[in-house]
Formats: sequence, C-alpha cells, structure tokens
Amino acid sequence: MGLFNRLIAKVRGTSSASVLDWNEIEVELLASDLGPALVTELLAAAKKMRGDDAEAAIKEILVSKLSSKDRTISSGLPTNVIMVVGVNGTGKTTSVAKLATLLHSNSDSVTLAAADTFRAAAVDQLTTWGERIGVEVIAGKEGAEPASVAFDSVKRAVEIGSKYLIVDTAGRLHNKSDLMDELGKVKRVIEKGAPLAEVLLVIDGTTGQNGLAQAKIFSEAVEVTGLIVTKLDGSARGGVALAIESALDIPIKFIGTGESAGDFAAFEPDSYIEGLLA
Repeated sequence: MGLFNRLIAKVRGTSSASVLDWNEIEVELLASDLGPALVTELLAAAKKMRGDDAEAAIKEILVSKLSSKDRTISSGLPTNVIMVVGVNGTGKTTSVAKLATLLHSNSDSVTLAAADTFRAAAVDQLTTWGERIGVEVIAGKEGAEPASVAFDSVKRAVEIGSKYLIVDTAGRLHNKSDLMDELGKVKRVIEKGAPLAEVLLVIDGTTGQNGLAQAKIFSEAVEVTGLIVTKLDGSARGGVALAIESALDIPIKFIGTGESAGDFAAFEPDSYIEGLLA
C-alpha cells in the first residue's frame, strides 16, 4: 500500500515541500479512509518527529492504534455458534461460506444456517455453497422467520455435535431500527439453545467512513466480537481497517480479498502495518 511513505519522507526531510507539504499529505491520508480524528493525531505526532527514526516511530503509533484483543475464532464450546451480521452488499453471505470453507478445511465439522430469509438469493447461494463444501445447510421455507431458522439450526447443530454453527442473518437497512430489532431477536433465540460464541460483522473495506458508522451501529445492537473486512485488496483506501480498530477496539479477525473461496484469510496485523509502510 505504501500509505505512509510520503509522510515518512516529509519527516526525514527528503521530500519536496512544494509538492508534498503537510496539507497534501493530510488530504492523501483522509482519502485513504483513516478518518479525520486519526489523521489529525498522526500528523500532530509526525510534526514532532525528526530524522531517520521516522519510520519506526510512525510504525509504533500505528501498532498502538490496533486492537490488542484476541483475533482467533472461538473454539472452546461443544458447539461454537457464530452469528454473522452486516448490511446487504458487503459480501456477508459469501463471507459466511468462505469462513465455513476455511473451518471445514481444518477438519472441523460445520453447519450453516440460512437465516437471511428475506432474500431468497442469499438462501440459494448459501445452499449451493454448502453442497460444494460438503456441509449441512439449515434453511426454512421462503419467507420464514429468521429467528425460527436460527432456532432450528442451533437445535440441529447441537444434536449432531457440530463444532461450528455459522448463522447468516438479514442485512436489509431500509429501516435501521427494524434491522437491529430483528438481529436482537435472532441473537436472543440462539442463546436459548446454546451460548453465542461470536458475533462477526462484515464490513466492505471500500465504503470508508460509512463502514465505521455501520460498525458503531451494529456493535451497540448485538455486541460485535470481531470483524470480517471484505475487498481489502491492498489499495490506497485500506486505511479503514486501522480506523475501525482505533475507534472501536474491535479486532479484525478475517479479510476477504476476492471472490473465490481461497481469497479469505485470518487478518495479520504485522503484515497489514508493513503494507501501509512499504
């Protein structure tokens, strides 16, 4: 990404003031979706730096902005129920399938719940993925209550001793309160059948500060434990990951970088920071 290379050059005194002045650097960092608060803090710190230690000093600041919470997926329960939330269009259902593929490839038993019942295409998509992966998918009738599908899925996953149950949920944002009420209901129903191990929020990495706003809303409604950031493909706008972790202290657990099942992996903070500084 090299997001901070111009800032480092400026601090070292090796950049041209006529081209790379502080205002231009600020505009560039804001365009990367870091957010105004974090950009202001970074620039204030950078202006106090001098010389060749700039890169190490900036790296230390960036690392301090990342969450220190556990990034591994919960695995300590007999059946680890993972509720996946997010607005439509973020890649939520695809991320559910990719996560199932990753866990199944590690020889873990996985069951999927197609509880995004308001969108028939999501149920069909998840069913197709389940057949491809070789895992059971629990789906209700068209238009079924999402909470009902979630309840049946928990019952089935516990019954067969599945290590993971991944629940896809509705993502309609036509009315924020309606969606949050629905997700809260699904969460409560799940917890009647088994403890909820994780609530993972899927964020589209290209949506910038809107992604941060979504993370705040979902966190207030369903206590998000981790993030899946999609479309984090190494572009200059990859700063959103740092912005979200800095603002909310919610760890990014997985990233999606493409459409295929293999374009999904655990988030590696060190590699991410090195990419920003490269």
